[in-house]
Amino acid sequence: MTRFTKRATMLTSAALLIAGAAQAQQAAAPPRAAKKPFQVVSPNGARDDAYYWLRDDTRKNPEMLAYLAAENAYADAQLAPLKPLEAKLYAETVSHIKQDDSSVPYARNGYYYGSRFATGANYPVIERRKGTPTAPATMLFDEPAMAEGHSYFALSDWAVSPDNARVAWAEDTVGRRQYVLKVNDLASGTALPDTIPNIEPNVVWADDNRTILYVAKDPVTLRGVKVMAHVLGTPATADTMLYEEKDETFQMSIARTTDDRFVCIRVESTVSDEQRCAPAAAPTSFTVLAPRVRDFRYGADHQGNRWIIRTNRAAKNYKLVTLADADLAKGLAAWRDLTPASDSVFIEGFKPFAGFVAIDQREGGNRMIRLLTDAGKAIPVKADEPAYRMALDVNEEPSTPWVRYTYGSLVTPTTTYEVNAKTGARRVLKVAPVPGYDPANYVTERVWTSARDGARIPVSLVYRKGVKRDGTAPLFQYAYGSYGISMDPAVDPGRIGMLDRGVVYAIAHIRGGQEMGRGWYDDGHLLNKKNSFTDFIDVTRFLVAQKYAARDRVAAMGGSAGGLLMGAVANMAPADYKAIVAQVPFVDVVTTMLDASIPLTTFEYDEWGNPAQKPFYDYMLSYSPYDNVAAKAYPALYVGTGLWDSQVQYYEPTKWVAKLRELKTDANPLLFRVNMEAGHGGKSGRFERFRQNAEWQAFVLDQLGATGAP
Repeated sequence: MTRFTKRATMLTSAALLIAGAAQAQQAAAPPRAAKKPFQVVSPNGARDDAYYWLRDDTRKNPEMLAYLAAENAYADAQLAPLKPLEAKLYAETVSHIKQDDSSVPYARNGYYYGSRFATGANYPVIERRKGTPTAPATMLFDEPAMAEGHSYFALSDWAVSPDNARVAWAEDTVGRRQYVLKVNDLASGTALPDTIPNIEPNVVWADDNRTILYVAKDPVTLRGVKVMAHVLGTPATADTMLYEEKDETFQMSIARTTDDRFVCIRVESTVSDEQRCAPAAAPTSFTVLAPRVRDFRYGADHQGNRWIIRTNRAAKNYKLVTLADADLAKGLAAWRDLTPASDSVFIEGFKPFAGFVAIDQREGGNRMIRLLTDAGKAIPVKADEPAYRMALDVNEEPSTPWVRYTYGSLVTPTTTYEVNAKTGARRVLKVAPVPGYDPANYVTERVWTSARDGARIPVSLVYRKGVKRDGTAPLFQYAYGSYGISMDPAVDPGRIGMLDRGVVYAIAHIRGGQEMGRGWYDDGHLLNKKNSFTDFIDVTRFLVAQKYAARDRVAAMGGSAGGLLMGAVANMAPADYKAIVAQVPFVDVVTTMLDASIPLTTFEYDEWGNPAQKPFYDYMLSYSPYDNVAAKAYPALYVGTGLWDSQVQYYEPTKWVAKLRELKTDANPLLFRVNMEAGHGGKSGRFERFRQNAEWQAFVLDQLGATGAP
């Protein structure tokens, strides 16, 4: 840093502090961003965007930073009266967290791996024990120490070499998901000099214990573009490229198969997949299992002498097929059905074992587990609640008959089980501790309502016993509804304080997810996207009509693509909501999807559409929250973003807030919280998430008139 740039930085920092202080002194007047002429040009016409200047990819523009500082100062001033409630909510949340908690150890290659938190620690220690779960522990990662000095820290994917001598991992200290590859020698505990920046959080060892495969990112779009092989002790510039993906609509990942015999590169888009695999002993020449074809999806794993493949080929809700090693060259003609296609059962995933397959599936809006033996015997794993979630857990030993999975609901804490595929016997390994919480005090329901076009929408509910269904209770409704991602019920320590204050909590399983199968997703994306928004509104109106909540005491929340949902709902049905929380919201849909330099854009043409094509341009423009802000009354709004967000760039919610401030006609609060040191998920650390959540929870409870002591 030169003397000049250092001085300029100091002056900019001083200017930000002055701007923030001045704004705090004028708390009654919300910040107003300047308007500057700019046109967003596209093949289908130009649009005026007076707040486009708030985009700065370097994140150094003093005027932009001063505006963000002013928004934070304004939020601080407006929320100051709620600080006692915020502190109380945070304290209540922390009281429901077992601070010195630890995970259930799992076995892999002669060692048991697990993690544990120390009291008060934001990050865990990851360790392993040789031979048995009770053997002396050897530390792999001291995350609290690794996070020191960083305002953000994330240790993502990590992998131990086949000879158990070294560990490679990916870490991020910015929050922009540009990970750095690092390697430690486990015997000495020392770091090796091998360091590679800007990778995906995805590392795999070859059998030689010297070669690490990783996915390198494009520095601008942050798209994973190349699979590289790095040999320990050699410079990164000497790394070998094994595969390059040139289609910008695809993303990549790498993994070893369950039996460790192969390393596979998977490229996937919204509508098609391609998988190429090579022997882990020499992962240099990769064989394509099936070439990519639009609307053909598959993912394969290997166990024994066969491939097991999840595919939508002649099965919209997916099925499992097998391919014998001896028939690999025959391709699709040699695929044999292991499970039939189904209109009601959606196969989410699977894990192969010796002698059977564990299947992760959905039916009736719930996620469940089914075991299928090689002899064709099916063993369903039962549940006793109306709305729940089962999911396969870590299963690294395919030779065992015991399958590990988790179970939970909106009242039952996550419980780790093992079930025996031979006998059907089940045993509890751990119930996630939730101090000060008694499930018997709460009720969960699964209700169904009809959307305006007749579709049946499942809704998961939880509330404290004693809350009357008389149309007076406050309601907090959440949804996501994009990418085929389903929102499953679970106990959240941060939610208990709201429930104890009489709030009814609802998850609306709207179209765009896959709770009801692939068709549920198809009916909620591309030119059907508005179904997600109207489903959410219809759920709200149903719950009010059924007297679960008061008409004027409804709050809503969504994040990322769920933030798009919130922006659309705020425009379409503002009178139905007292307050809306939109976290890292994707609200400038058309402008973002026109710009292929923005991370994720090219991946998502099959999710939202390509606005270079007029039918998609017109449809996206008709619902894009930023483009549809109008001079009318809006609910109370709390909007959050992170300056370093790589998924939804900070300037989307920034521009949206600026335009709302210009046009909205109501006196309801509009607060914008900008985390200057974080990305898409906010600040890192287990307590930081709850600390941030306590702020918007206090805001919501205040708006709903539910601030009283539980």
